[in-house]
Amino acid sequence: MTHREGGEVATGLEGRVALVTGAAGGIGAAIALALAADGARVVVADVADGTGSVDAVVAAGGEALAVRCDVSDPGQVAAAVDATLQRFGALDTLVNDAGISGGSGLLHETDVEDWLRTVAVNLTGPFLCTRAAMPHLLASGRGRVVNIASTYGLVGAPGAPAYCATKGGVVNLTRQLAVDYSPLGVRVNAICPGYVDTDMGGYRASLGPEGSAEANRRRESAAALQPIGRQAQAEEIARVAAFLVSDASSFMTGAVIPVDGGCTTTFRHP
Repeated sequence: MTHREGGEVATGLEGRVALVTGAAGGIGAAIALALAADGARVVVADVADGTGSVDAVVAAGGEALAVRCDVSDPGQVAAAVDATLQRFGALDTLVNDAGISGGSGLLHETDVEDWLRTVAVNLTGPFLCTRAAMPHLLASGRGRVVNIASTYGLVGAPGAPAYCATKGGVVNLTRQLAVDYSPLGVRVNAICPGYVDTDMGGYRASLGPEGSAEANRRRESAAALQPIGRQAQAEEIARVAAFLVSDASSFMTGAVIPVDGGCTTTFRHP
């Protein structure tokens, strides 16, 4: 935060306009709210209805717009960027959060359509969104891109070939974009969350009450093996995203930051 004359405190993101994908729920919704709390105007882009996230931002005194957007569709991505410009007149921040789990199983048992859909959302999505937003990020003179990758993009994990491959791609895409665009004034960084207490893509909800409880029990058991010993809350990831958007991180670009309770520091995996 900075201080104005008279002692008034100004939040670090005042005047910013942020497009956040996957922001109808989970980590994306928490990021949208955190950016708005620090003064940014926010566009909630998601295939799901983002009205709830917008209502939360407005209730907290911020400004937000919801747009329907499948990040794997170039036309819908372009429309989301256009809607941002029409509503707020600018775009200087992009958070690529939208993602799907990609299912589970061994690679030779993985359905080709499931693989292609996971690549389309998790890797092509950030490409399309960044491609569409970049001219505006460059024009702003203070562009920021924050990619939400995963610890599964840093290490291998059982039964998750599509998810690991796509999140690993996001990690190195982040580094490559930093090389090309940081000299032009756009900083690009990534966050690799570990176990977070969210239901990505409604996976747990689709299992029914008993299956959902069992899935969450497995996640909590795995998280208990980490040094911190629990799952994260989405807000804990969001605070790091807000930091990366702010000027407090002014000398950071191409950084890949695990926010994982220490799970990538140890071999104590289930």
